[in-house]
Amino acid sequence: LDALHDMIDYEQIKRMMEQDIIEVIPLAYMRGRTLNDAFIILDEAQNTTIAQMKMFLTRMGENSKVVVSGDATQIDLPHQQKSGLLDALKRLKPIRGIGQVELTKGDIVRHSLVQEIVRAYEAPSRSGKAEGASKARGS
Repeated sequence: LDALHDMIDYEQIKRMMEQDIIEVIPLAYMRGRTLNDAFIILDEAQNTTIAQMKMFLTRMGENSKVVVSGDATQIDLPHQQKSGLLDALKRLKPIRGIGQVELTKGDIVRHSLVQEIVRAYEAPSRSGKAEGASKARGS
């Protein structure tokens, strides 16, 4: 909700939630739902499993649009677990009607120091490995 609060004041968000215009739902409660006439956002999707991503994407109903966002450099899944986000990017790429946008460090809109912090973590450490390198476990 932090990003929403940057665009809309608290009282308006509260009213929209009371009127079911905006609904915030944990991923675990999506099973069995069909979301018609909706704009559906899954944020922090890098930590979904393949099964969770499939379940989420198949909730889309008539006249709905889905946006999935995540950061492949922030995957916190156990090492043997593949990221549902990375799997979906590869699996769904050839499907007509599905688009993908990849953002870079230049798209970071947080504090101006965040870009420098990201670069520092991407640089090789003394061990020769980049500390913030992508744990691309969807391949």
